Amino acid sequence: MTAPEGPPSGSTPAPDPEAPAWQVAGSSGRDDHRILSGTASWTDPTMTAEGVFYPRDADTPEERLRYYSSLYPLVEVDATYYALPAERVAAAWARRTPPGFTFDVKAHALMTTHPTETKRLPKTIQNMLAEEDRTKARVYLRDLPDEAREALFGFFRDALQPLVEADKLGAILLQFPPWFFPSNESRDHIVEVRERLGLPVTVEFRHGSWFNEKNRDRTLDFLSKNALPYVVVDEPQGFKSSVPQVLEVTSPDLAIVRFHGRNAETWEKKGLTPAERFRYLYKEPELEEWVPRVREVAAKAKETHLLFNNCYANYGTTNARQLAELLSS
Repeated sequence: MTAPEGPPSGSTPAPDPEAPAWQVAGSSGRDDHRILSGTASWTDPTMTAEGVFYPRDADTPEERLRYYSSLYPLVEVDATYYALPAERVAAAWARRTPPGFTFDVKAHALMTTHPTETKRLPKTIQNMLAEEDRTKARVYLRDLPDEAREALFGFFRDALQPLVEADKLGAILLQFPPWFFPSNESRDHIVEVRERLGLPVTVEFRHGSWFNEKNRDRTLDFLSKNALPYVVVDEPQGFKSSVPQVLEVTSPDLAIVRFHGRNAETWEKKGLTPAERFRYLYKEPELEEWVPRVREVAAKAKETHLLFNNCYANYGTTNARQLAELLSS
């Protein structure tokens, strides 16, 4: 594989043997307040390619997660968006990571009004669908009868219990699509999903209308009243889908910032893989701009998660380490 532009392949440095790895790679702040930095994937093919991030002997899922979690204290699970998780897999994640490691988990597509491939749903849920829906390539949450909805949330919740029991579950990311607009129905849906899951959630919007002049205060008031952590984003601006940087904390327990890169050319381009869409390496001055912003946000919550979604090759891992070190200096 050709080395990625920016840092050379394998450039993520090994931890200083004289200091705890996480102190260097991902944690900062007071003892009673953690700031954790990590990436939105540890399995992207551009990241697992030979010589990019993982050492040669880390060539299995188990070895890769063990290596990643020796360097970073936080990761986001993306696979759960496409298919419901399995309890045995979550149990393996818990076993393979050290105490104090944290997983943020992306909600299944159906939970955030995205469609999903019917064939990827468990047979139990498929059999609950109306006959005409079973033959569809994709279904939406609205297509599921009540018993199928209950089963969907139950499968998801039960599968993550090993992480809950190991105290390694951070929050479930509810990442809503660009067509999810501000309305009473939308706000009710967010609350319903949180109640059905019975787990901590965070809320990320993908349309700027949530923070236009008309809706900004109402959006923040809704999130604050329900103690729903708002996901602050860094992303390309100038599109209808663009959400501005709103440095607000709507829950005393958790603040979260997701870094999507600033590649406007690929932001709404069709037919790209996630790695290609978010292929952006932050320059150090761009990360330095975020140091006071992160500190401002972190001062208002018990824990702050910084997640780099620019998971092309070693871009995310490099930037996650850089920002953690800047915050620690």
